Order: sequence, then C-alpha cells, then structure tokens
Amino acid sequence: MAASLQPSEFDAMATLGDIARHHGRTRPDHIALSFEGRLTSYAALDRHTDQVAAALAASGVQPGECIAYLGKNSDHYFELVLGASKAGAIMAPIGWRLSLAEAAYIIDDTQAKLLFVGSECIACAHDALKQAETKPQLIAMEAGEHALPAYEAWRNAQTPGTPRAVAPKDTALLLYTSGTTGRPKGVMLTSANLLRSRRKIAEHAMGWNEWGAGEVNLVAMPAAHIGGTGWGLVGLINGVKNVVTREFNPVDVLEFIQSERIAKMFMVPAALQFVIRMPRAREIDYSSLTHILYGASPMPVALLQECMEVFGCQFCQQYGMTETTGTIVYLPPQDHDPKGAKRMASAGLPMPGVELRIIDTAGNVLGPNQTGEICTRSAANMLGYWRKPDATTSTVDAEGWLRTGDAGYLDEDGYLFIQDRIKDMIISGAENIYPAEVENAIHGHPHVAEVAVIGVPDEKWGEAVKAIVVAKPGVTPDAESIIAHARERIAHYKAPKSVDIRDAPLPRNATGKILRRELREPYWSGKERRVN
Repeated sequence: MAASLQPSEFDAMATLGDIARHHGRTRPDHIALSFEGRLTSYAALDRHTDQVAAALAASGVQPGECIAYLGKNSDHYFELVLGASKAGAIMAPIGWRLSLAEAAYIIDDTQAKLLFVGSECIACAHDALKQAETKPQLIAMEAGEHALPAYEAWRNAQTPGTPRAVAPKDTALLLYTSGTTGRPKGVMLTSANLLRSRRKIAEHAMGWNEWGAGEVNLVAMPAAHIGGTGWGLVGLINGVKNVVTREFNPVDVLEFIQSERIAKMFMVPAALQFVIRMPRAREIDYSSLTHILYGASPMPVALLQECMEVFGCQFCQQYGMTETTGTIVYLPPQDHDPKGAKRMASAGLPMPGVELRIIDTAGNVLGPNQTGEICTRSAANMLGYWRKPDATTSTVDAEGWLRTGDAGYLDEDGYLFIQDRIKDMIISGAENIYPAEVENAIHGHPHVAEVAVIGVPDEKWGEAVKAIVVAKPGVTPDAESIIAHARERIAHYKAPKSVDIRDAPLPRNATGKILRRELREPYWSGKERRVN
C-alpha cells in the first residue's frame, strides 16, 4: 500500500461507488472497516456494495430516489452509502437522537423507499412511521427478536447485476441540518462534492492530510452528520483501515487509541473534553496518534492547550458546514502554539480550491479585519437543499457564493477568525457582541468546565451578556471572579453582566453544538420577539 493516496487515483474514483471498486482492485486484502470484531477487506467491501446495489434495484429503488437509515454507527451503514451510489440512489441518514416527529418529517421529506434500522431504534422506527405519511419497507441492520428482514440476508440474497450509469454530479448523500431553528433541511451532496474537493487536497500534500502505510482511522462521530459520514468517507477514500464505533464513548475512544493504534481521528471539542476528563486519560499510550482533527464548534484556547498537552500529537482545526461538504478552512499544526499565540483563536486558511470573502449586510465585500458574513465558493459547495429551491437560492447566489450564516473576518494574512453565528449575535447598547469570543475568554477560568454565553433582555442596554457556567468537579465558581477574568481578556462591554451556575451539562445537539435557543428561552419567555 502506498504511503498516501496518489492524486492520480482520483481518476478512478468519480463516484462514491468507485471508492470500493478502485480499492477492491488495488488493495483487496487491506482492511477497510472494523466494527465490533467484524473485519471487512476492500475486496469484500466492493463485493458487498455490488450486492447492495442489486438488492436496492430488486426492491424497486430507482436512480435519484432515497433510502434512509435510522440507527447508530455501523460498518454496514458505510456499505449502504457506497452501495446506494452504485445504484444511483441517495442515502439519507436520520439522527438517532431526534424526536419521533423529526424522524417522521425526514422520512416524509425524503419519501424514502426503504428504511434501514439499527437494533436500538426499531421501536422508534415503528412509532415514527405511525406519524409519517410515507411508509417505507423496514430492514433491520442486525438479526434479532423482531419480524423484520435482516440486512445481511437481504444483501446476500442478491447476485450483482449490470452496474447502473451514475454521474459524479448526481446527489449521493442527503444530510439533514441540525434544525436548531425551524424544520431541518436536507443538504444534497454529490460524489463530485466529496471527491473533487478531496483531490484538490491530495494535490497539496500538507502532512496532516496524508496517510502513512498501515495507519488507522477512528470514526466515532454520528453518521447522520458530516463529521461522521464525511470523516468515514475520508478514510475509505484514502484506502486505510477505519475503526467504526457504534457511538461516541470516551472510555471506548481511549481503549481504541491504544489497542487499535489509531493514527488520526476527528472529534468535536465537547467530545475531546469528555475524553481528557476520563481518569485514565493521562495513562494511555498515544504514541500511534499523529493528528487529531477537530471542528464543528468553537474550541476554547484553554481546552485546546490542555488537549495538546494530554495527547502529545499534532492538531488541525477544521472549519466548514454540511452545506460545504465539511472542511473548507484549516488551521495547520504549525500554527498550534502551546503558548496560545493569536492564530490559535483562528479557524485558519482556506483549503486548496476554496475561495473566501466577507460581506456586509448590503452584500459589499469587506477588507481585512472587518467583521461580516463569511461566504465561500468551491467544488465542495452543496448541490442545494432537497425540495427547497427558494432556500437554495437564498443561500447560494448565481455566481456560486454560499452564505455560511457565520460572522467573522479575514486578517492581513488571510487567516479566518470566526466570531459566531450571525443569528447568535448579541446587540448590547448598539455594540455587536459574539458569544464565542466571550466564551473563549471565560473558558480559561480555573473553575469553569463548560460555558455558554447568551443575550438576555435588559431595560438599559436592550440586551445584556449572560454567561451560563458548569463548574469543574469539587469547586464552587464565584460569579464576580468569572466576570473579572473575562474583563482581563476582552473589552468590558463584551464581558458578562451576570453569571448563572448550572449543575447539569449544557444542552447540545449530536455534533456537540450548544443549543443556545434552549438556554435563552426562560429569559425571553413572554416576549413577542427574541431580540430587545
């Protein structure tokens, strides 16, 4: 096996299905997927995905139609993703933490012909279908005490047939946004989104994006999100062994790093914090780890410094969103200064082939160090929102520029600094304050484990900055000391006016993003609008 995927190999991988075909030929005996003791070689992955494609056709799934997956992570889920591509079908994973109403909405929105269900979600699937108008056939991912067909039997009953013609620009994945505001939207991602952008990266060897012979990838983030499916596909594209965990568990992460000799993994900051808080975190052998990639939510500098000290490997921040097929900006390892240099607070530089610009509310392009909305253009930009043309045109303009909804600025060297989500911005006394900046200032306080900053109604200022803090074990934070700590690091008007101490962990979605709307609700209850 080559030390790293060669850019020319992308010529043989125009679609997701081609990933299995190419590696099945070039590295047939190498392990592609490892899941709870089950090992699948690349040759077997190619054969299984051919069978999946034939089984989908036999089940009446036509090109351009959706299948859905409701369950925790599985190696067989990735077989379905690649097999669906070979059949010209679209995979739509559903987050297993979603409510029944949300799952039913996605089933109806996709009009899925088949619903593949993990063992933990069979009862949920039946209940969701009672609310849904669409009634897909259910297939259980694992055999058990249920009356459903089992995935392996369904797959193995088929002999591969004539491959369907599939184009790189056909939708292959339908990933639903978290839906923290309004109904979730299905983001249409094509094989070209996933593979052409990766080719650009492969053509610019940057160290952190290269894979050595025998290196192992850990896939621990949820499959219904780009950080799960996208990261798993990165490992498969690069032809390495991918250890898939059923769900994120910090104890298991530590065990896999040591027993499987994990080289690379992607984690959200909240997950990394859970891992380093484990009692054994400082006893594990991390010598196999070369890089940890992190993203999906802001990483406080103090937490990043602690992670660097514990893991002892190189770190690379990844900034992007579902609509950009994941990463479009990276902070390279050499900019991760343990002493906390300014660039540690940056998201980094645009990936090869990615354009960035910052615009104001009127659409004018802003200069260096001016905060506005981050816009991007690249081959990784989504095809659009599923069945929502108006939402698509309001997000991506005629020239291909995608509005991220994030606020930030570019410095003189082209580094992107993210301030926050535009909708999360606090306006206090006509000053724009971004919660992430305040949270970063507070997080280094020795008593603070977690912090979320929100705007609350204020008679004098319109909105006032409030910090909601979860304490580290065994300490009782003092609100005034937290406020003083913040004021030493940011302008006084940005510092919190009040601090609430919370016993329970902060509410987060499956990707680790803080649910600010849920935290704000008690303070805004009874108000006609959520701004003041």
